[in-house]
Amino acid sequence: MNFHSNSAAKYLNSSDRAKKVDGSIWFLKQARDSMINSDDVFQNLRTVASNIKNKTLANLDEYLLQFEANAIKNNIKIHWAANNTEFNNIVLKIIKDKQYSKVIKSKSMLTEETGLNHFLEKHAVEIIDSDLGERIIQFRKERPSHIVIPAIHLSREEIGQTFHEKIGSPKGESDPATLTNIARKHLRDKFLNAEVAVTGVNFAVAATGTVVVCTNEGNADLGTSMAKVHIACMGIEKIIPDLDSLGVFTRLLARSATGAPITTYTSHFTRPAPGCEMHVVLLDSMRSSILGDNDHWESLKCIRCAACMNTCPVYRRSGGYSYNYLIPGPIGTILAPSYDINKYDSLPFASTLCGSCSNVCPVKINIHEQIYKWRQTITKQQQNKLKNKLLTKVLVTILSSPKVYNIGSSMLKLVYASNILKLKFLNPWYKQRELPKLPQQSFKQWYKENKK
Repeated sequence: MNFHSNSAAKYLNSSDRAKKVDGSIWFLKQARDSMINSDDVFQNLRTVASNIKNKTLANLDEYLLQFEANAIKNNIKIHWAANNTEFNNIVLKIIKDKQYSKVIKSKSMLTEETGLNHFLEKHAVEIIDSDLGERIIQFRKERPSHIVIPAIHLSREEIGQTFHEKIGSPKGESDPATLTNIARKHLRDKFLNAEVAVTGVNFAVAATGTVVVCTNEGNADLGTSMAKVHIACMGIEKIIPDLDSLGVFTRLLARSATGAPITTYTSHFTRPAPGCEMHVVLLDSMRSSILGDNDHWESLKCIRCAACMNTCPVYRRSGGYSYNYLIPGPIGTILAPSYDINKYDSLPFASTLCGSCSNVCPVKINIHEQIYKWRQTITKQQQNKLKNKLLTKVLVTILSSPKVYNIGSSMLKLVYASNILKLKFLNPWYKQRELPKLPQQSFKQWYKENKK
């Protein structure tokens, strides 16, 4: 599947949905712009944050070992996973060793990456997403379409119908406040009975062994307060050096994501509560390889704010599912090919290269430059494909011979007259465009008449 296939076409065919999502995301962008324009130091903070990430990633091994040593001092158990399979098995073992089977989970893109929910369900573990948007998505067996607002593609009526089908809410209910209260009552019992709390990690502080989780609903705090075991899930790139650095990133994250001055809850987890356990599972899963890539290592600086998605004209008008990757938008466009260049070879070409994503990135990732570099890499790779070799030879033959070129130009008029180019299965370009009209006179004809 490529970017231009089923999901993009389906999304665009629903003009009301496309218009709603575009408007909602544009509102977030405007809120972000308004906030940073009133903050005199925001641009300086971007530079500081970028430098911190550069230094941390350049010395990642040292900071990871420092974090591990300080976390162990705080009675936190550290686990290392090389890939998604190891990660899921480690989490399952922690749960099964305690003979537990009920898990409450706050928002975590990392567990989306590893497919943790599906994996635990296959092993008779109930795992409940407690973030409202994630719970809606979980009910519908979908993946997030946006990394900050995972259910942004759904209307209130669709959400009401989902609640009616899954938890028996009144049919036809679509009031947002009422639906939120219904979800709160539904989740309350899940919080009270959960044995294990799984959270993501926004930042991990090497100097203190602390993990920091940022939420707006307080679900991570409630889950970890009620459960006996807390499992924090993080990619190895989430490390930052110290608490001074944390102050920089917390000022950037919410402003870039939603235009708020700070997330409602910024929770620090430094040690387990008395009588409880805390585990941190660190995942590599290709991150070391990306770090060694001179062209694309900066993608690891991402703090998952989604500012690049909110400003991207392609994402806003095509939706998150069009990318066919768990992280959509510009940042997903440069991350996905690092994991599977063949599967995601179309994503770098679904971009205007306008540079807006790089302009808003709070850690100054050169996103549009990386997209362009991926285009170059993919194009070179595809030159070896038989189809592309044959096409290149045909083009060389036509363009290198004036006689053949003139014959081709004459044939083009016949092709236009036959309307064959309007057959969409032969000409995908025409699906979203109108064919231009051919000029009555070619340049060669004009030049021949006017060269004197």
